[in-house]
Amino acid sequence: MATTRFYIGADHAGYGAKEALQKFLARKGVETIDLGTHSIDPTDYPDYAEKVARKVVRDRGSFGLLICGSGIGMSIAANKVKGIRAANPASTKAARLAREHNDANVICLGGRTNSIQRSKKILTAFLGARPSHAKRHLKRTEKIAKIEKSK
Repeated sequence: MATTRFYIGADHAGYGAKEALQKFLARKGVETIDLGTHSIDPTDYPDYAEKVARKVVRDRGSFGLLICGSGIGMSIAANKVKGIRAANPASTKAARLAREHNDANVICLGGRTNSIQRSKKILTAFLGARPSHAKRHLKRTEKIAKIEKSK
């Protein structure tokens, strides 16, 4: 099995969680590439969302992990990049379904809304899921790609 690669980014609100989750992923044998931020100094989440999203698009088969205060801003910003399907799951079930039904390639988490333990559980569910090849899910992700092309 190929090594899973995650490009990771966070703003100041997600910095602590990013550091903890990067170590967690490394213990699971997941390759991580840290694109910042590297401190708690105030930053703007769209900068990191774009960096990570563009890397994920270029590196086919890789994933992104983005962390801000709630995960919402990162999700919105990352989804502006063509080819990104960023999800902000609030539960392990939502994380699993984001991969299975939506073929999500970026997961966005909240550093202020989730404990590290909860984030680890959500991230583990995301990691363990695989996209469904059921026709209904493929049809829907194809429709999403079609919307992107019409921008």
